[in-house]
Amino acid sequence: MKKEGYYSSGEFARMAHVTLRTIRYYDKQNILKPSYVNDAGARFYTDEDLARLQQILLLKFLGFSLDDIRDMTINDTDYHFMRDSLDVQLKLVRDRIEQLQLVEKAIQDTSDAIQTQHTIDWNQMLDLIHLTGMEKSMKNQYQNATNIAARIKLHSLYSINKEGWFPWIYSQCHLQSGMNVLELGCGDGALWKQNISLLPQNIHLTLSDISDGMLRDARRALGARDSRFSFAAFDCEKIPAASESYDLVIANHVLFYCDNLENVCKEVRRVLKPGGRFLCSTYGNSHMKEISQLVSQFDERIVLSANKLYEKFGRENGAQVLEPWFSRVEWISYEDGLLVSDPEPLISYILSCHGNQNRYLLDHYKEFRSFVKKKTEKGLHITKDAGIFICNY
Repeated sequence: MKKEGYYSSGEFARMAHVTLRTIRYYDKQNILKPSYVNDAGARFYTDEDLARLQQILLLKFLGFSLDDIRDMTINDTDYHFMRDSLDVQLKLVRDRIEQLQLVEKAIQDTSDAIQTQHTIDWNQMLDLIHLTGMEKSMKNQYQNATNIAARIKLHSLYSINKEGWFPWIYSQCHLQSGMNVLELGCGDGALWKQNISLLPQNIHLTLSDISDGMLRDARRALGARDSRFSFAAFDCEKIPAASESYDLVIANHVLFYCDNLENVCKEVRRVLKPGGRFLCSTYGNSHMKEISQLVSQFDERIVLSANKLYEKFGRENGAQVLEPWFSRVEWISYEDGLLVSDPEPLISYILSCHGNQNRYLLDHYKEFRSFVKKKTEKGLHITKDAGIFICNY
């Protein structure tokens, strides 16, 4: 007997406009399991399963392998997750459109050159090969954008300090008309997107990131026609700028990802004007400690980060790293904490971490959600131990 609100495999396949064979294959590959299997072995699906299938079909259409899709989706379709997922997938579609437009132009230019000049520009052909290979970076871009969105969302929803991290960082910059500013590791441009109305008109900001995909997101968020911004992809250990170019350099939660901090500090010092400032944020060893404790209570094998980033560059040791390069180094704490009352944004944050959590949580998602829901029912307090070093040349 079929349960109310459930669809048979055949009905489900017809609703999704796919074959029954496809549904069975996704089940066998552990990508889309049925929500209910009766005693006779018949499989049944729900509207939530349909939403997840649509996500899978879109990712497949965009060129991801089934292994990629298995890693990039989770076994739940709560509206929090679906909304966030759709936002990121929209960025992914826009990335693909931009890439295909570049490929179209390269093909057309090459074809025109052959017709008019009767020769092949091999450099242009190599550019075309590069463009068609750009899709290989899309999985990383999808995951990076998803991770950043999950982290920002948790802080924006439940931070006790109502000023917010990005407005607070902006207030520490003390921007003035005529300044030339460089941000290292700008991500999706959130610092400027949230403070765009406060920016002086006569100012220039160079936003840099090692990821072309992040720069595309930043460019979209800030508007390509805003002449105050320029965008550049490079590694901050080798800044492509003349010495004494910038009044202010910003590195928001970036330095602990750098391989060679000495080289980064040397480069920042080189490009700063005399009297310029370097603003770099990080966190201390107590930051978000309750989240690690939470997942350990559920499964002691889970480690949310194999590397304790604050040990490389954190509140406790950051001054030692910076003082050889700057005349004055000052730490300013951001007074804040989280009071989390809903499980979904917290789970999104946990799944965005760089550890081994997905290995143990994705197959036990419903159980983990129930566990987190109980922990957040009365509000879960989470410590925030973050701030900035302000360094003077």
